[in-house]
Amino acid sequence: MAEIRPLTPSDWRDVEEIYAQGIATRLATFETETPSWEAFDSSRLARHRFVAVESGRVLGWVALMATSSRPCYSGVVEHSLYVSEDRRGEGIGRALLDALIVSADDAGIWTIQTSIFPENTASVRLHEQAGFRVVGRRDRIAKLDGRWRDTVLLERRSPRAA
Repeated sequence: MAEIRPLTPSDWRDVEEIYAQGIATRLATFETETPSWEAFDSSRLARHRFVAVESGRVLGWVALMATSSRPCYSGVVEHSLYVSEDRRGEGIGRALLDALIVSADDAGIWTIQTSIFPENTASVRLHEQAGFRVVGRRDRIAKLDGRWRDTVLLERRSPRAA
């Protein structure tokens, strides 16, 4: 099984490649190209970024981002989760998501949310199995390749939150 460890700048080449694979599916994100390391690094919370590694190879990554700069939302984050196309369905996504949840709970984060294309049933199912619940569907929320797309909004509330 893969080792889960913090994501470091030296992982970027592999992380970016896995991100690009997800973008190419048109089932993972509205993004159409990967960001620079600087943009990725500045937009993700440094203490909450992990990679799954096996035999020195990065197999997947997960990271948290703040949803707002307002202090009242300091415990609400969103996340991204990507697994290499040749290793999907092996439990790597679940291991990454579990590590992220522990990290978030330990930091006092009370809500992790994510938006998933409804066609990405494997991701929706993974999140539900990890304790996320569907809180709604956002119809025609944004365009990808000139076509309106819907997303399903899921969230996980920490049991530690009062």
